Amino acid sequence: MTLHVWDAFVQFGFMRRSLVACLSLSLSLAPLGVFLLLRRMSLIGDALSHAVLQGVAIGYLFAGMSLLAMGLGGFIAGLCIALISSWISSATKLHEDSAFAGLYLGLLALGVTLVSLHSNGVDLLHLLFGSLLAVNSSALIFIGMISSVSLLILAVF
Repeated sequence: MTLHVWDAFVQFGFMRRSLVACLSLSLSLAPLGVFLLLRRMSLIGDALSHAVLQGVAIGYLFAGMSLLAMGLGGFIAGLCIALISSWISSATKLHEDSAFAGLYLGLLALGVTLVSLHSNGVDLLHLLFGSLLAVNSSALIFIGMISSVSLLILAVF
């Protein structure tokens, strides 16, 4: 009996969903990463991805493990962080990436504190790291929509 790499994807639906999620994210995030790198904003992308945790945590505290609430909380937090960073860079002599670097560590700590105060350790790990093999069909549709919108917006720019 010979086992092949693709046997797991043929036999198990959760493996197929995780593969489709990875492909969808890689198709949309790779061009965005190149765009940020060419505009010398790669630190901003990394800092923003860490700094939105408090928005995700607030969405989690209000609605539990609702993907929509946590996504909306993260989006609003990211938008606010970008505006605050832009305001700091215009009001001071700091560059925008320096303002992001200063903000994201404190905001990441705030997000971890918010989540750890009102949840058990398992939920915190799911919020911080996620579980690729736990992607369900609704999450896959959400990932596909966000990836498509991201690519369309990037194409406009």
